[in-house]
Amino acid sequence: MQLDDQLLRYFGTRELGAITPPALAAGIEHMKVDLGLETDRGRRFALWALLFMFGSAPDLDATFEDEADREAARNFMDLSDAQD
Repeated sequence: MQLDDQLLRYFGTRELGAITPPALAAGIEHMKVDLGLETDRGRRFALWALLFMFGSAPDLDATFEDEADREAARNFMDLSDAQD
């Protein structure tokens, strides 16, 4: 999954600065639906991570059945916090 491709898919643009508030809300809703339908662990994690970056990630326990996936998500959150 390429970030610019995901931005285009969910928000209609590859430019972060060009995403309008209505497009942001609609794209986040679309990502949440896709996350709920996704069965591939890697794609599921990528969608969750993108939602996390937009401040809309669902709870880890509700998203990931596998403890290893929840731990990977916690590590991602820690790394993200360290960048801020």
